[in-house]
Amino acid sequence: MDANTPSILLYALIVSCEVAFWVVLLSSLSVRYLWRRDVLSRWLLLALPLVDVLLLLFTALDLGAGTPATFAHGLAAVYVGFTVAFGSTLIRWADDHFAFRFAGGPAPAKAPTRGWAVVRYDLGLWLRCIGAWVLALGLIEALIAYVGNDEATAPLLDWYRHGFGTIVIWLVFGPLWSLLFFRRAGAEG
Repeated sequence: MDANTPSILLYALIVSCEVAFWVVLLSSLSVRYLWRRDVLSRWLLLALPLVDVLLLLFTALDLGAGTPATFAHGLAAVYVGFTVAFGSTLIRWADDHFAFRFAGGPAPAKAPTRGWAVVRYDLGLWLRCIGAWVLALGLIEALIAYVGNDEATAPLLDWYRHGFGTIVIWLVFGPLWSLLFFRRAGAEG
């Protein structure tokens, strides 16, 4: 087994978790709107956090078994952070669209495009981004503490730079962009 095999397996697990997230979500919505089984749908939705827990468990066990930390180990923690921070938004978005398409629900609300509403919307997304990174970096610190070997986990510290860069870029192309190119609600054009 070559040295990159654990990382490749972890990348495959991260992709599998993303696929599992959407499969479980779409299954839950199908059960709710096509089969009209609300209780079963809720149980399926409760399985979504289990996907994240399993990913973190595998990541911790991999590191605990002596595998030196790689980009993939940090990515697993970041994936969980973003899933937790943005998961409810994604679920609500998918539920609104599924209800509209398959159950005669109202048309989903669109994101604002003008005025202070778009600035507030972009600011809210940016704050979720910060929350995602706080959680992700907390998970990375927990993995580092679990392993207890600073040399083996040193690559995980690079995620602080990635987190800071993401937050700054999101600020610039999110709320600041909306302010810079502010268009009044109701204005032509």
